Amino acid sequence: MKPVWVIDDDKSIRWVFEKALTRESIDFKSFASAQDALDALDSSVPQVVVSDIRMPGASGLDLLQRIKAEHPEVPVIVMTAYSDLESAVAAFQGGAFEYLPKPFDVNHAVELIRRAIDESVRQTESTEEATAAPEILGQAPSMQEVFRAIGRLAQSHATVLITGESGSGKELVARALHRHSPRATKPFIAINTAAIPKDLLESELFGHERGSFTGAQAMRRGRFEQADAGTLFLDEIGDMPAELQTRLLRVLSDGQFYRVGGHQPIKANVRVIAATHQDLDQRVKQGLFREDLYHRLNVIRLRLPPMRERREDIPLLAKFFLLKSARELGVEPKRLSEAALRHLSAQDLPGNVRQLENLCHWLTVMAPGMNVEVNDLPPELRGETAASVDQNWLLALEREVEQSLGRGENGIIDQLSRDFERTLIAKALQHTGGRRIEAATLLGLGRNTLTRKIQELGLEEKSASAD
Repeated sequence: MKPVWVIDDDKSIRWVFEKALTRESIDFKSFASAQDALDALDSSVPQVVVSDIRMPGASGLDLLQRIKAEHPEVPVIVMTAYSDLESAVAAFQGGAFEYLPKPFDVNHAVELIRRAIDESVRQTESTEEATAAPEILGQAPSMQEVFRAIGRLAQSHATVLITGESGSGKELVARALHRHSPRATKPFIAINTAAIPKDLLESELFGHERGSFTGAQAMRRGRFEQADAGTLFLDEIGDMPAELQTRLLRVLSDGQFYRVGGHQPIKANVRVIAATHQDLDQRVKQGLFREDLYHRLNVIRLRLPPMRERREDIPLLAKFFLLKSARELGVEPKRLSEAALRHLSAQDLPGNVRQLENLCHWLTVMAPGMNVEVNDLPPELRGETAASVDQNWLLALEREVEQSLGRGENGIIDQLSRDFERTLIAKALQHTGGRRIEAATLLGLGRNTLTRKIQELGLEEKSASAD
């Protein structure tokens, strides 16, 4: 592992870190100025940087800016004796991992460095994954089945029907089918049949001849011609008007079509991949979709699972989308805390992958710190739904434990256990109007045990004496 760099013009501060890191068997290098560290960056890269902000010559913020520009995966902890808002804001805007005001607790500083090392390793792995990331991500068994199907269809020209809820990634699968097919070097043309007005959709698909209708001042090639020898992706096929269903069926059956107003048949050397979020079986029964067209399209069906059926993929996708949004915006990627990931993984996400991607873009812009906690999520995802109410108090407990450990506190379990018991008993007494026997029964305690705990926890004034 690469060394931790410590930069401070105060020799005593460097000495404290050197002793603490040696005791923890963490490799390190010390620098007396930011310029020395900047010079060293030309030939080596640290695992983590711990730097003072205000030093003679180049500042810690100058160093932070250089590191984030050249090595964004390296966490930087900034420290200063000037505990002012301006320094903190500047540090976090520059992409600092954490802000450490002086004087600091050595154990807390070492714990912070260990967290930064862990984050550095995760960031490096995430960056490598993102660099070589495929267009579709997923470790869930249901997604692995989709990947296997794409592989089996690699050399096929068969028509494919992709079903799945809105936002589940149907076009991504269609593009993957095209890219891994013999038609990969030819065009991939996508059209959302539900997004184009009915009167224009026929011309959009099949093209038109000059003068075929008012406004047709020139011949126009439709999507079928544009996709010649390649793939045509028809999204939301379930919403296609009935008369166009008939024309599409004819193309799939005869392999040829006519432009609007045309008289010469045009050969359609196109592989059709269709997609819908609707239940086509039900629409056929309702007379809203042609049964013969349905069977033509439904040669091979691929079902994409919604996010609620592949919750284990949410952390992987979230990290990928956060990196993607950060690259697009030219900023440091945000990180979801373990508590935030668990909370997010418990959500149904009705908008599926698209909703998760939009959320990550929102967090990249709106989350106040680099580490995203549950409270940083949008209000609609923080709401205490039936699925999350039971988890929220555990998430809060986890955050309290993490903060206590980060502060280097001792005897954490005793203090938190007292807080837990105090809350339970106080609420039970409040519920029973101070009646101890009733409260003891609800809590599953003996009356004498409850009385003793009331005295130990200082709850005498909250209980009634008329039991």
